[in-house]
Amino acid sequence: MVEPCPICDGSGLRLVERPGGIRVAQECVCRAARRTERATEQARIPQRYAHCSLDEYVTNFAGASRSLASAHVMARKFVQGYPFDTNGNGLLLTGSIGVGKTHLAVGMLQALISERGAKGLFYDYRDLLKQVQNSYNRSVNETELEVLAPVFEAEVLVLDELGASKPTDWVWDTVAHILNTRYNDRRTTIITTNYANLPPFGGEVSGARAAVREETLGDRIGERMRSRLQEMCVVVEMTGEDFRQKVKRASFA
Repeated sequence: MVEPCPICDGSGLRLVERPGGIRVAQECVCRAARRTERATEQARIPQRYAHCSLDEYVTNFAGASRSLASAHVMARKFVQGYPFDTNGNGLLLTGSIGVGKTHLAVGMLQALISERGAKGLFYDYRDLLKQVQNSYNRSVNETELEVLAPVFEAEVLVLDELGASKPTDWVWDTVAHILNTRYNDRRTTIITTNYANLPPFGGEVSGARAAVREETLGDRIGERMRSRLQEMCVVVEMTGEDFRQKVKRASFA
């Protein structure tokens, strides 16, 4: 059994006395804490990332670059300035695997919920596309619009691993639908991607040259949508060695 709040005895309100002896009821801190807890649960943050916060983001491990500390500062400034200074714009966190893009994005989402009272939603890009595809199955009682409505309407959306699914015309159309809707409604979107924020690599490439060429974000989502991201997100480049390989390799206790 949960013990009632010692301040308000579980009512959610506390009496405070103002100058002149007037007593008024104000919201108790416990009610605000419960509201934050509910909003965090509704954000769908995976259990693996539930611990991620801006305070716990590490920028000083061996192999880390200055870009990680800069990204951390940018994330804090974004939270502090939300929503008026950010004006509907979001962040596009780019960089190689293991530099902490998802941790930083989730940390921002958690801070926006707890510090700024925002309501947010986390989605892995691949999982979202699979849910949309599953909605076409007649045995699933959920339409594409029902799947996408929370994504369109979320005050803050974290879209993790943009570009991770194999690019097809359907993928490009779905990404365009999501990003254009949020752009038009001026809703804040925080995006992570492992692909460099560059246009598609033009022309046919074959042989050894094709083997060494790294795909770009433009290759994965199309140049039109990559260009749209320039309008709706501030690009934050994060470089460095893989934190999971350097510091956080799996082991048995």
